[in-house]
Amino acid sequence: MTSLRELGRALAALGIIAVLTGTAANAQNLDQGKSAAKLFADGCTTCHRSPRGLAKGRFKLTLYLFLKDHYASSADTASALASYLGSVDSNQRGPSRAAAKPSRSATGTSRPSLRPPTPVPGR
Repeated sequence: MTSLRELGRALAALGIIAVLTGTAANAQNLDQGKSAAKLFADGCTTCHRSPRGLAKGRFKLTLYLFLKDHYASSADTASALASYLGSVDSNQRGPSRAAAKPSRSATGTSRPSLRPPTPVPGR
């Protein structure tokens, strides 16, 4: 009789374990439907004030793989963030400040004068 009780308890325990592990939790993708800018604002602004420069000239594929492995909750999220960061980075790589400023040779002051200044009259 003891063996039947032990067998019953073992089967009951196995049944409980099967029920608990058999029911798959329905995971929700909380990032679904959000724009890439919103994804950045929700997840990245803790450490980064702006998205500028985060792509740092990396290829989109390299950035995607890094984000997918380390930060994004899904492949779609990683792809959206990589595209967004790449577009912001490419906008930053536009005309540089040096190109926007006129060069010294254009203003005629590229070389210092070799002559001393003219004396002030009356001194």
